[in-house]
Amino acid sequence: MGEGGGGGLDVVMFPWLAFGHMIPFLQLSKRLAARGHAVSFLSTPRNLARLPPGLPEGAESTADVTPDKDGLVKKACDGLAAPFAAFLAGRAKRPDWIVVDFCHHWLPPIADEHCVPCAMFHIIPAAMNAMFGPRWANARYPRTAPEDFTVPPKWIPFPSTIAFRRREFGWIAGAFKPNASGLPDVERFWRTEERCRLIINSSCHELEPPQLFDFLTGLFRKPTVPAGILPPTTNLVTDDDDDDDRSEVLQWLDGQPPKSVIYVALGSEAPLSANDLHELALGLELAGVRFLWAIRSPTAGGVLPDGFEQRTRGRGVVWGRWVAQVRVLAHGAVGAFLTHCGWGSTIEGVALGQPLVMLPLVVDQGIIARAMAERGVGVEIARDESDGSFDRDAVAAAVRRVAVGGEREAFASNANRIKDVVGDQEREERYIDELVGYLRRYS
Repeated sequence: MGEGGGGGLDVVMFPWLAFGHMIPFLQLSKRLAARGHAVSFLSTPRNLARLPPGLPEGAESTADVTPDKDGLVKKACDGLAAPFAAFLAGRAKRPDWIVVDFCHHWLPPIADEHCVPCAMFHIIPAAMNAMFGPRWANARYPRTAPEDFTVPPKWIPFPSTIAFRRREFGWIAGAFKPNASGLPDVERFWRTEERCRLIINSSCHELEPPQLFDFLTGLFRKPTVPAGILPPTTNLVTDDDDDDDRSEVLQWLDGQPPKSVIYVALGSEAPLSANDLHELALGLELAGVRFLWAIRSPTAGGVLPDGFEQRTRGRGVVWGRWVAQVRVLAHGAVGAFLTHCGWGSTIEGVALGQPLVMLPLVVDQGIIARAMAERGVGVEIARDESDGSFDRDAVAAAVRRVAVGGEREAFASNANRIKDVVGDQEREERYIDELVGYLRRYS
């Protein structure tokens, strides 16, 4: 992408093999290329010969496997070290930077052999950097019990809500334990971060606690900078687009009253049980609202409650194929977004002014949900704190509050206020310009 002549940078981008990572890496790549910098975007081909055994045929990202196989994808990714070394050695020109993801701990040593600096790009909010912390801080303030993750880390010197709830600490505690790849995720993070000159976050000052980036720069002892939120555009087109499928969804929305539909999408890899799907469906039915529910799993529709689609026909659509999410969220008929609070989906929602009904499931999603709730843009669906379960009544109550209740206007007003800030394209361009300045200064 782009041209590297005329003083432009030559940047290699290498995201983790998950679509939630590849998309922001690609968005950042496009922003850099638009400024005349040469960008090489690396990922795997459909070529099992380079992958170690253990993964299903054709599996090259986390979307291709169940969550319990995630460690095997990391092991497969580690197998890309030799091909990457060959790629770097075979380049006629040494790149100025390699931008890596959290798990590529083997890459900076290869880059060092070629005198190429690395930057770590986090596709998560900067608050999660503070939650993980560097190796030295964890050694000084060890967290040995799961309950230690339900309070802010001791290295955060200011009042903070950066913590997990009891029902969420299983994931973060698991990140400190070895998985099928042989390494804990946090060890991958530390080894990668320690060999990088910069830490970049797909975030902005406006959505983080005050002065957080300055604090993180001191905590990690290297510049930690925002790239902006890399907001979506409504004309986003991907190779997965299908004109007939896309127009069918949008045509249905065309026939609905303004701001009357809640869009429901919980990501392509949401760990929902059959009971979760039942309660979510029955909650939408009980709420009595119009809805468009995008279910990426081809089998999920088969475990919905008997008769659900028939009973809600006319006011609800369950869609099992790909959805142009940005276009849906930008449609005038959509007035709320029921989301798992993945950072990418949250950014798409707030950048388009949608109030949120939030059902965080894993990783950073709980922290993101609480940050959005603090800003008054939505509410979480009430959960059992011991096991994270929820029921139809909790779903219906949250949906009604955000989509049809007396608080609806307040949530919508707060969402639009954030939209005006994060949707400021000039502000976003300044973030990229400032990032380029860091890349030039620290190369």
